[in-house]
Amino acid sequence: MPDGKNLVSRVLSAGALALAIALSGCGSGVGPLDALSSDLPRPTDYPIHGIDVSKFQGDIDWNAVAGSGVKFAWIKATEGGDHADERFQANWTGAKAAGVPHGAYHFVYWCRPPMEEMANFEQNAPVEGDALPPVLDVEATPTSKTCHRHLTQEDAIAEMKVMLDEMERHYGKRPIIYTTVDFYQAILSDGAFMDYPIWVRSTKYQPSVKYGPRPWHFWQYQSDGSIAGIQAHVDRDAFFGTQKQWEAFLRDEESGLRRIDIRGSGAPQPAAPDAPAPETVAAQPVEQQPAAQPPAEQQVGAQQADDQQQ
Repeated sequence: MPDGKNLVSRVLSAGALALAIALSGCGSGVGPLDALSSDLPRPTDYPIHGIDVSKFQGDIDWNAVAGSGVKFAWIKATEGGDHADERFQANWTGAKAAGVPHGAYHFVYWCRPPMEEMANFEQNAPVEGDALPPVLDVEATPTSKTCHRHLTQEDAIAEMKVMLDEMERHYGKRPIIYTTVDFYQAILSDGAFMDYPIWVRSTKYQPSVKYGPRPWHFWQYQSDGSIAGIQAHVDRDAFFGTQKQWEAFLRDEESGLRRIDIRGSGAPQPAAPDAPAPETVAAQPVEQQPAAQPPAEQQVGAQQADDQQQ
């Protein structure tokens, strides 16, 4: 992969990086998946669907969520070196009590040392044997008021490696990488971290359109979902696999992911759903950076531009 190529220079040629990737916390406002080719699987072709949540979903009735057909949830735990999501503990205990498989994610703030970020995550996200693997959420944040770092591909990959290694050491599970189209194309598309499962954001296109042949394992396909038990709108995600593969994943994440071609090229077709996927409607307020970052209302234009690419 090219040394010293920075994120801005690789993506700005598209003419809208500053707007297109000004999102964080797993998602932003989107429209329908109106660009899917008829020969590619749609979200409804996958039987296992879940959500990802943070403080912006407010007080969640997790029993109602479980009853709605949601099969998993990723919950924002931390961001950077000192920010903890104020709803994490309530969401974590609520999901556990309702029997919803759940895991924690950490949003990377590129102006803190990697091990400080991991210390923050480890202090907040508990080690539990039945939890889903931890997630490292990597995105660019050009609207940050406090982090004006010139991020290079080489540095981003090196720091991600430190954090991924530490996550696996501490939690005993191979982490999942969450990324957006822009960050993936600028930083990861040369083949970095191919031995890690990946969770992709692609709200207007089937993932293979924007992520090429790389096998994906979770697909964030909508951020304006409506789910029983959640008054706000919420991100929707699909698991790439059948019901049996999902059960294997829950029993043993590593072997379960290998069964869905973690290292293969391309993506096997999903089996027909065992049951209709939970319905999705409505629009979600997007989670942005913590208090040090621009308020959400200042980022609406960035979110709309992102919709054009994702």
